[in-house]
Amino acid sequence: MFTGIVEEIGTIKQIQRGKNSAFITIGAERVLDETKIGDSIAVNGVCLTVTGLLAGAFVADVMHETLNRSTLAGISSGNHVNLERAMPANGRFGGHIVAGHIDGTGKIIQIQKDDTAIWFTIQAKPPVMRYIVEKGSIAVDGISLTVAKITNETFSISAIPHTVTQTVLREKQVGDFVNLETDIVGKYVEKFVLPTIQQPPKSNLSMEFLTNCGF
Repeated sequence: MFTGIVEEIGTIKQIQRGKNSAFITIGAERVLDETKIGDSIAVNGVCLTVTGLLAGAFVADVMHETLNRSTLAGISSGNHVNLERAMPANGRFGGHIVAGHIDGTGKIIQIQKDDTAIWFTIQAKPPVMRYIVEKGSIAVDGISLTVAKITNETFSISAIPHTVTQTVLREKQVGDFVNLETDIVGKYVEKFVLPTIQQPPKSNLSMEFLTNCGF
């Protein structure tokens, strides 16, 4: 589990692409501290397993499903990525519950400065938008952010300068795509509630009814 508090910005050093998968080498410093093979690191919000450790870098496998769901499919050497290690049991919960499982991608359609804040308006598809609520939490490229505004097709977040300068948001432009993970709590609530809603109406058919009707 992650919290959406980015620890550092890493750099894609190398990509080895297979038919439906890839191996990526990511340059980093802070997240390598005490990291072991098999540990989890969120890369732009995508939970990846460390499969190799090098001097100043780590290697991770990216599977077909991950490439289909996230922006990692179009990443290139030299690109910067947000990095966060999995939350330790004794760590601070500074953001919100982030699983590192991307729901889909969104497109930045507007970036607007508002005094010290910077507004990012992001367009997303209906399956993602259904779980986004105003004043709720969302992870954008692994960054824990609060939804400030919402429409049927877009949502907006207002980021403070610190968040922008310490993450890849500082490099984003209109037209760029970002990874989105909605609040996991909403998904579980829907899962628990829908079976009840979708149950067929209770039948009034009984043995007594059938007997009275001559069956």
